[in-house]
Amino acid sequence: MRKPVALKDHQRERRTFRFRSVLAFAVVVLMMFGLVSRLIYLQVVEHERYRSLSDQNRIQLQPVPPNRGLIYDTNGVLLADNRPSHNLSLVKERVPDLEATIAELSTLVQISERDIEGFQRRLNQRRRPFEAVPLRFRLSDEDIARVAVNFHRLPGVQIDAELIRYYPYGQSLVHALGYVGRINQRELGEVDQQNYSGTHHIGKLGVERFYEDQLHGRVGVQQVETNARGQVLQVVERDDPTPGRDLTLYLDLELQQTAEQLLGDRRGAVVALDPETGGILALVSTPGYDPNPFVTGISGRDYRGLQQHEDLPLFNRALRGRYPPASTIKPIIGLAAIDSGTVGLGHKVWDPGWYQITKEGRFYRDWKRQGHGMVNLRDAIAESCDVFFYDIGHRMGIDPMSDYLGRFGFGKITTLDLPEAHGALLPSRDWKKAVRGRSWYPGDSLNLSIGQGFMISTPMQLATATMVIANRGKWINPRMLKAMSGEDEQGNPFVLDVPDRKLMPDIELNRDSYWDYLRRSMVEVMHGKKGTARRSAKDSPYRIAGKTGTAQVVRIKQDEEYDAEKLAERHRDHGLFVGFAPANKPEIVVAVIVENGGGGSSAAAPVARELFDNYLLRESQLQSQEQLADNGGAS
Repeated sequence: MRKPVALKDHQRERRTFRFRSVLAFAVVVLMMFGLVSRLIYLQVVEHERYRSLSDQNRIQLQPVPPNRGLIYDTNGVLLADNRPSHNLSLVKERVPDLEATIAELSTLVQISERDIEGFQRRLNQRRRPFEAVPLRFRLSDEDIARVAVNFHRLPGVQIDAELIRYYPYGQSLVHALGYVGRINQRELGEVDQQNYSGTHHIGKLGVERFYEDQLHGRVGVQQVETNARGQVLQVVERDDPTPGRDLTLYLDLELQQTAEQLLGDRRGAVVALDPETGGILALVSTPGYDPNPFVTGISGRDYRGLQQHEDLPLFNRALRGRYPPASTIKPIIGLAAIDSGTVGLGHKVWDPGWYQITKEGRFYRDWKRQGHGMVNLRDAIAESCDVFFYDIGHRMGIDPMSDYLGRFGFGKITTLDLPEAHGALLPSRDWKKAVRGRSWYPGDSLNLSIGQGFMISTPMQLATATMVIANRGKWINPRMLKAMSGEDEQGNPFVLDVPDRKLMPDIELNRDSYWDYLRRSMVEVMHGKKGTARRSAKDSPYRIAGKTGTAQVVRIKQDEEYDAEKLAERHRDHGLFVGFAPANKPEIVVAVIVENGGGGSSAAAPVARELFDNYLLRESQLQSQEQLADNGGAS
């Protein structure tokens, strides 16, 4: 009988179970040991590191941009202000999907393609982690409300408040002050990027550009605590920024606006200077444009409209307009002739109405067809006799004329703090050879002697040269800055080095009496019986020294007479005037150019007279008004 076979080996199963249990226990113990070890490592050994990382996720460093310095006129009137504005910004690191978020925001507020392009450019610029990047500027209260109620589903979206530039007088001062605009990649590479953290604007033109370092200030920093969505809960620590310095300019707002009103709709420029300090009292170029849209970004359509406008409102005529100086340089040409010894003070010329270099040569016509008869230098300046200057110009030749004109600043940039100033063109023998490939001809000298031909100048250069005459040869470079707020390291009032430079040497003549002769001749222009601007000086309570000029725009044939009615408006002559007052002790120098306005005596001189009155008689006019008001109140 066979022995029965056991279906299970209980002994073996117990051994297998015990082995598996021990193995499982060992694995569990090992895993627990590893977990505990890891916890000890993270919580004890790496405690400081992870606490720091946690704080960095909760505590952020944010740049605090400084407030831009303000700009005032010489009387304390605010010319450039800062106004609050709210921007729609995104923090890239906290936005899960940029495109989707921007699309969602577009349903809440108006966001243009230009806004998105600008946002992408700013996003690609160098910046700090978790730094907000503006998407849309100048939100309305309604826009802010729409975005605010949707914050819960828009992670990384925030509304930031900042102060942005505002120009209360708009186009009246744009060519004098310039403006600020959004900073671009090239400009960001030229500045201290750390100092410009959080700053979205930078000076683009004029005073705003030249004094950018002083106006901007120094950036601050703050530590803020944020929640899981990145919203700021509280400011933990703050290092306040240093605001930019306030600037006070020599600009006189009332004089500036008066000049603008006098030019009206005409194209032209006015520059007024203080001969004692070189301060720029007025700098007007018409037409102008409103700089405020440029601050946060002007639309392409509006900008093209300004660019393509036939009157060129973007063009700064006062600093970059290049015009033939015409007869306004005749006093300097006359001074060059007598100081160089070419002719004496008693030199006289018979003016029949024309001048010839040779008997069979070309006729160089005087503006007065019948001529002025026998004239000396004083008569020639007062009556603007072309033939007299043809004669001395032919006798001198180019070299003395170019030399003396250069001493008065023509062909050079002599302003201290206007980066857009242009040097224009002062011709010389070498210049013509190098540029035109031709020799200098006697006829070229005749043209230069009356401010025509190759020479071109800017209104600023004309005003500066006239200021040198008013100061009897003493050079003071034109400047905008009068004062700057703040103190230096020693606690003294802050002074910038640049405005104290002297770019040109004083002019020393062989006889100081020549300055007096020149001044008396320019007074004859305004107050003499035959002076070209005697009507503009009529009944003036003070003496004015001046010189008119009429610059041709198109050539007139020798046998033809100028007839403005037959010419298109833009082909008519430019009217020019330069002068200073009071003549014996100058307080203001003025240069006026009216494009296509006709003669200087009819178009430009009356503008100058009104400006002289406004500046010199302002206090007496105010007193008269106050007396009238008092008398009216008493009655």
